[in-house]
Amino acid sequence: MSGNSVTGVWYGRWASDDGAVEPNRFIALLEEQGGAISGTVSEPDRGGGPPVHATLRGARSGGAIHWIKQYDGAGPFAHAVHYSGEVRDDATRIAGTWQFAHYSGAFVMERETFSAEELAEEIVLEVPVA
Repeated sequence: MSGNSVTGVWYGRWASDDGAVEPNRFIALLEEQGGAISGTVSEPDRGGGPPVHATLRGARSGGAIHWIKQYDGAGPFAHAVHYSGEVRDDATRIAGTWQFAHYSGAFVMERETFSAEELAEEIVLEVPVA
């Protein structure tokens, strides 16, 4: 496993093993410091309401990562979900499983990364030419 940090914006989706919970997508903002993981998650409310928010706290050791996502709402959005997964070597993909109560399933999250050369090319393309 390389030393690539998981700090950044991640786009993901999750689904339940048995279809008991409707699949959903999410955006997560992760921060990694010395193996500790923290962050926030936002996902659409499948009922049509405003987005649902959660915080997460966990840890990473090499390629293994785990966290607890705690929803900050009331009612059905007040529970915690345990996530466990593997970080890809280039730290652009995390995949694994989630579980709460008697529900469980799989998740995957990805992010785009850009090399210094790609970022320099973008800047060059945006600079007006006289």
